[in-house]
Amino acid sequence: MNERRGVSRQKSFLQGRIYFNNRRTSYDCLIRDFSERGAKLKFSSTIATPDTVELFIPAKEESYRARVVWRNADEVGLCFDCADISPPLAAGTLAAGDLSARIQKLEHDVATLTRKFNELQAAMRQMPGAD
Repeated sequence: MNERRGVSRQKSFLQGRIYFNNRRTSYDCLIRDFSERGAKLKFSSTIATPDTVELFIPAKEESYRARVVWRNADEVGLCFDCADISPPLAAGTLAAGDLSARIQKLEHDVATLTRKFNELQAAMRQMPGAD
């Protein structure tokens, strides 16, 4: 199999935990390989994950926002340096300005999603047979 990564990953056996759904959902995982740009996670069973998650590594006390780039049964591949996510976060080190910017972005995202949801509802009401 050809290596497509720009940075090689180091084999690891670290305990990890992924969070999503506004940190209301979490799963323990085993980090099988790791680099500054991504990781391969293994779970005890197949789980459904969203496209963006937060990976917490207790041994390093670090958290990373990551995009899921592939899924295969009980394994998931993550990308940390993807253009559509924030850079890695050190656990508990968000400055007030960073937090404010993150809240503003989330509020903007919620407003965008609400607008799209309302547009879809209106379109569904206009469909023949919709009541």
